[in-house]
Amino acid sequence: MSTETRRLPPAAARRGPGPMMNLGMPGEKSMNFRGSAMRFLREMRSERAPMALIVVLAVASVVLAVIGPKLLGDATNIIFDGVIGAQLGEAFPAGTTTDQAVSALRADGQDTFADVVAGSGAVPGVGIDFDQLWQLLMIVLVIYVGSFLFGWLQGRLTAVVVQRTVYAMRQDVEAKLSRLPLRYIDSQPRGELLSRVTNDIDNVAQTLQQTLSQLITSVLTVVGVLVMMFWISPLLAVIALVTVPLSIVIAGAIAKRSRPQFMEQWAWTGKLNAHIEEMYTGHSLVTVFGRQAEAAEVFAERNEKLYDSSFRAQFISGIIQPALGFVANLNYVIVAVVGGLRVASGTMTLGDVQAFIQYSRQFTQPITQIASMANLLQSGVASVERVFELLDADEQSPDPADPTPPVQPTRGRVEFEHVAFSYSPDKPLIQDLSLVAEPGQTIAIVGPTGAGKTTLVNLLMRFYEVDDGRITLDGIDTRDLTRDALRSQMGMVLQDTWLFGGTLAENIAYGADGATQEEIVAAAEATHVDRFVRTLPDGYATVVDDEGANVSAGEKQLLTIARAFLADPPILILDEATSSVDTRTEVLVQQAMNALRHGRTSFVIAHRLSTIRDADAILVMEDGAIVEQGSHDELLAAGGAYARLYASQFAAAVAPVD
Repeated sequence: MSTETRRLPPAAARRGPGPMMNLGMPGEKSMNFRGSAMRFLREMRSERAPMALIVVLAVASVVLAVIGPKLLGDATNIIFDGVIGAQLGEAFPAGTTTDQAVSALRADGQDTFADVVAGSGAVPGVGIDFDQLWQLLMIVLVIYVGSFLFGWLQGRLTAVVVQRTVYAMRQDVEAKLSRLPLRYIDSQPRGELLSRVTNDIDNVAQTLQQTLSQLITSVLTVVGVLVMMFWISPLLAVIALVTVPLSIVIAGAIAKRSRPQFMEQWAWTGKLNAHIEEMYTGHSLVTVFGRQAEAAEVFAERNEKLYDSSFRAQFISGIIQPALGFVANLNYVIVAVVGGLRVASGTMTLGDVQAFIQYSRQFTQPITQIASMANLLQSGVASVERVFELLDADEQSPDPADPTPPVQPTRGRVEFEHVAFSYSPDKPLIQDLSLVAEPGQTIAIVGPTGAGKTTLVNLLMRFYEVDDGRITLDGIDTRDLTRDALRSQMGMVLQDTWLFGGTLAENIAYGADGATQEEIVAAAEATHVDRFVRTLPDGYATVVDDEGANVSAGEKQLLTIARAFLADPPILILDEATSSVDTRTEVLVQQAMNALRHGRTSFVIAHRLSTIRDADAILVMEDGAIVEQGSHDELLAAGGAYARLYASQFAAAVAPVD
């Protein structure tokens, strides 16, 4: 049996950024590149003025950078002409003109040297003009410093534009999340939603930062260098352009071969990471069942696969740079040879050849950069599409334009009137449900999993909207209240506890702004939180992480109960609020809850039927309908669904023994 079939079930593979991402990492392709890119540009309308300035700065930087090599070529001509002029001054008498020297050289059979002299600006007897040379070099220095400063300003302004754009996008996403219905949140995998909010927006920022400035600069550089090359020598410009398609073909062919290798590399990276995560999170079970050797075997196999695929991917993609370098060097040799021949024939100056060689080097680099941005742009636009999908999602119905204020003080009378609801139109869940919770009553809701107990609470909180009927609070339709006004009247303790990164005191006071330390301690004492908090070295100042890893599950649930105590709402919703506490603590918490529920309307969802014996009314739900209601004793006496649930929990099963 292979190790692949013996391994533990793998977790979802997670992929992350890595080296050579522009050339090899398979970015997710956008579905509508042009449409999404244009929409994103429209979203950046507020940045039009800075963007225009970025283009101006890029033009200024590129123009100065392009002028530099030509001026350096002129400086080379000054040196070359001075050296030739000094040699001519030694060979010919003073006062000889350049034309006379050229004629004399031709008469002496030195035609090549005569062509060089004729094509230069050398004057017999005149050496290097150091004043002109230093003046020209100072101009070049100023030009390059100016190009750097314009480029620096462009980069700084680009960073500002990118961060402001992403900042606004994050704000839009955060505002959108607050307007999304719970239906949407529940229908999306949490990791997928978080990825859109974090990873995709970060990818957009990275793409903008890497492409916005480089793309503008690269395009302008190609145009500017091409103009200068044709100005200096159309023939050499055509020769240099011939190698461009060759570079593109070579880069494309190698990238095409390397992409599958990178895909395999990231696939095995995900499998290896998944295996490591499994072994780390399930370390205790792996050790208990003695599967360490098997885990090590699977790790070694996947690690070797990752090594092989990574080696091939890196090796193949690593050929791109040497291959393009070979083409560039081939272009350099051709330009140098042809340029040297033209200098020898007197049709070009040495400085122009030097400048042209510099331009040919500058010409290939931005083309390579533009080609390498293609995959990055695809990945960035794909992330933009994912963010736009979130921003375009249907929102919850808006609050009424003229909301009805809640009754003050809130009495807490809740009534469901012929309520109907379904998560999916073809699968009805709740149909024609009616119930009344009088002020101060404790309503317990029990039933099998999937009966609609939590759905009932979600409808009351307006996390979901009813399909038919209505829910009233003190006679007011909850849809006539703002959601904030409605939810401010309610406190909720869920089975799934939630703590944020902060102190214990801050977590308890989460639902009560401005709570004093004395009030926090009083709520903690009432819910028996104080007894374990005082055993901690920092007490109420103890910092918990966002997962509450340094407190037990039962302690986390006690903290959420203390949070509801401190909020002191007129309506309480308790969804299996004591499922993670021990029996002794459960009794203490129940006593505290009884005191808390006094004078308040409470909805208690429970699976432990022992915790709801003192409820004023118990609703038994099955398939979205209330099939029984009454007190604990009444329902037991009826011998119906509640009695069967109660018997299943407290009747001991008798198993025959051989």
